[in-house]
Amino acid sequence: MTAKVESAIAELREKLWKAKQVVVLTGAGISAESGVPTFRGEGGLWKSYSVMELATPEAFSRDPKLVWEFYNWRRELLAPLTPNPGHQALAEIERGIPHFKLITQNIDGLHRKAGNTDITELHGNIWWVRCTGCARLMEDLRVPLPEMPECPSCGALLRPNVVWFGEMLEPLVLGAAYEAINSCDLMIVVGTSGTVQPAASMGSQAKRSGATVAEVNLEPTPYSGTYDISIAGKSGEILPKLL
Repeated sequence: MTAKVESAIAELREKLWKAKQVVVLTGAGISAESGVPTFRGEGGLWKSYSVMELATPEAFSRDPKLVWEFYNWRRELLAPLTPNPGHQALAEIERGIPHFKLITQNIDGLHRKAGNTDITELHGNIWWVRCTGCARLMEDLRVPLPEMPECPSCGALLRPNVVWFGEMLEPLVLGAAYEAINSCDLMIVVGTSGTVQPAASMGSQAKRSGATVAEVNLEPTPYSGTYDISIAGKSGEILPKLL
C-alpha cells in the first residue's frame, strides 16, 4: 500500500472510533472477494439468459420453473462460500460501536454469516422465500429447493424474497435505511459502483445531513471526488486495518 492509502486508512480509523453513530453501505465488491459472481459484463449469463431477463416479475409469471432453476443454481454457488476478512471486520466493528447500522445491496447473506446483526438488506435475501398467496416470509436454507416450492401454510407457490428488476424497494426497508443515514455522523461506502439508485446517492444524503463520508472501493466512482475520504483497494485488505 502507498503512503497516501495508509494515511487515508489512519484518518478513517481515527474518525471511526470517535464516531457515535456509524452507517456502512456495502455493494457487490465486498462479496466478490468471497467468490460471489457479480453478473455484470463478461460472465453475466446463465445458460443463454441474462440475469435481467430472469430476475423480473414477468419472467416468474411466465415461467416460474425456469426462474427457480436459476435461483437454485445461485443458491448452490453461494452455499459453500464464506465471509472474507472485509465481512469479518465489519462484524467486529459492529460489536465495538454502540450505534451501528449495516445497509447492504447484497442478497447473499454473508454479512449475517460473519456475525453482523443490525442489517438492512435493500434488495432482500436469497435465503428467504415469500409466499405468492398468503405473503408469509420464511428462511429456507435447503439446497436445492424443490423445482416449484410450495408454502407450508397455504400451498401457494413460493418466490425468492429478493427485489427483482422493475420492482420497488420495500418502503419500510428503505425508510429504515434513510433514518440511519440521516442520523449518523460517519458513513462508510464499501464495494459499490455508485451507479444503482437509490443506494448510489445514499452517501451524498449522509453528507448533506452533516456526516463524514468515506469510500472504500477498487476503482473510483462517480462520487469519489465528493466524499471526505476515498480509499482505493480491496475491502478485505483495508477494512481489517480499521480495527
